Amino acid sequence: MGEPFVEALRHGSMSVELYAPKDIDIQTPHDQDELYFIYSGSGELVIAGERHQFVGGMVFFVPAYVEHRFENFSSDFVAWVVFWGQKGGER
Repeated sequence: MGEPFVEALRHGSMSVELYAPKDIDIQTPHDQDELYFIYSGSGELVIAGERHQFVGGMVFFVPAYVEHRFENFSSDFVAWVVFWGQKGGER
């Protein structure tokens, strides 16, 4: 459908999505904690202004409400994203 993500599973407060943006990452901060499992590709994940190089097989945690985005990613970039817990993140 042209969307950069598709939900694969939902159970309680947890959801799992496949994320594959093209050219630019337009996401905004989320209200739940999340994990990114990099499936393929390479690039940079900017979390709260700090740059992290990534390649397939890496995992990143992003707390709720924290600014983040993928930049300079390859055309084969795909990640699994897991959202869970209460709004505002776990304490």
